[in-house]
Amino acid sequence: MDEKYFMNEALKEAQQAFEEDEVPIGAVAVYKNQIVGRGHNQIERLQDPTAHAEIIAITAAANALSSWRLEEVIVYTTVEPCIMCAGALVHARVKKVIFGARDEKFGGCGSIFNIVQEKKLNHQIEIVEGVMAAEAASLMKSFFEKKRKDRK
Repeated sequence: MDEKYFMNEALKEAQQAFEEDEVPIGAVAVYKNQIVGRGHNQIERLQDPTAHAEIIAITAAANALSSWRLEEVIVYTTVEPCIMCAGALVHARVKKVIFGARDEKFGGCGSIFNIVQEKKLNHQIEIVEGVMAAEAASLMKSFFEKKRKDRK
């Protein structure tokens, strides 16, 4: 299986968030070519500011693997992780983060900060960006256009 397969799975999670009226970001955590964690934004539903797709996916992966150390896990996420999620990915010792669209307002993997590759921290994460970026960006754009339309 390749990057597009797993990113498509993350996009399915993002679509679920969209349908639940959540910001459409989805993530999957992959260990040995198997999905061991899934997540999509659930901030509104849970009234929890930490209920981001990546946090939910790495929590599910840690539960599935019975370890908080996710050293061989690759996380695929539709949008660049925010600074909070980037910090959580470092704490979880994730091996690699693959994301679609950049987040110029909150990005913690290169757009604003590059937390996951900060040499002062005890762990750095490999980054691959731009995988299915157009699809992820399109979903985000559609969501916020709908939000603006609904407000009128």
